Amino acid sequence: MKISVARDVFPLAQVFTIARGSRTEAVVLRVEIEQDGIVGRGECVPYARYNETVESVTAQIESLEMPLSRERLQSALPAGAARNAVDCALWDLEAKLAGVPVWKLAGIEEPAAEITAYTLSLGTPEKMRSQAAENSFRPLLKTKLGGGLEDIARIEAVRSGAPDSRIIVDANEGWTPEIYRELAPVLVRLGVEMVEQPLPAADDDALLDMDRVLPVCADESCHDRASLPGLAGKYDMVNIKLDKTGGLTEALALREAALAAGYKVMVGCMVGSSLAMAPAVLVARGASVVDLDGPLLLAKDREHGLEYDDKSVFPPRPELWG
Repeated sequence: MKISVARDVFPLAQVFTIARGSRTEAVVLRVEIEQDGIVGRGECVPYARYNETVESVTAQIESLEMPLSRERLQSALPAGAARNAVDCALWDLEAKLAGVPVWKLAGIEEPAAEITAYTLSLGTPEKMRSQAAENSFRPLLKTKLGGGLEDIARIEAVRSGAPDSRIIVDANEGWTPEIYRELAPVLVRLGVEMVEQPLPAADDDALLDMDRVLPVCADESCHDRASLPGLAGKYDMVNIKLDKTGGLTEALALREAALAAGYKVMVGCMVGSSLAMAPAVLVARGASVVDLDGPLLLAKDREHGLEYDDKSVFPPRPELWG
């Protein structure tokens, strides 16, 4: 068994802006694990918010001793981008060696097409109205917000541009409790269904004392199953991302634990290629919200990329993953 890691760069179709800043490209790491002439692949996105860099994640991956199993990997690396790429590569390798798809190996339902959100970049209300209008054919839009009362104007603009679409919003830790109390009733009136991570993860105890008229989804506050006890009373939904859970193995376990604890489930992604999204499609089965639009934000995707239509993402083909 041999492991290798490579850095890939995908230019974005347009500048993508969230509350923390803007980017023009997606920088990802591709892991390949070879055994008996068969290669399994996985992808991760090192994320500065979690103190990850391309260099630090590469070093984690290169520190692993071969041969490696998924079971040993769970303790060899912490939850995060490095473990994600390796875990997904091991699943892909195991499926190819066994000649059966990953979903059968995992003992879960066969994946199907899932309606996915399409993310609108943070901008002026005018620019966001234009983005919404261009994508008004999509059933579900996710709007990045930045904090402050201008977010009301942004959502009013998005609703004006896409009057028939469902809307969810992502504050990326950019609000305060006061902003939530002021914005939430207005957003509910405009048809917004939920907000992702309105408060900084370190300050989310404030949610315990708030009337959550607009449902709240944990993103930065929820990484793996160990996060769940700390979410009680604060959140209505959890966003499962493989780069946070450390791979498909923990993502599937987190989904079951979250549902058992009474949370609704969202399955999300970082901005990456179809290779990163493919394993997440298996987690998305039955989720309340699916947000796997990463490849739609790229100027060019990987070969054999995921298929999308006007509303849905489809399961991966074997040539891509799984």
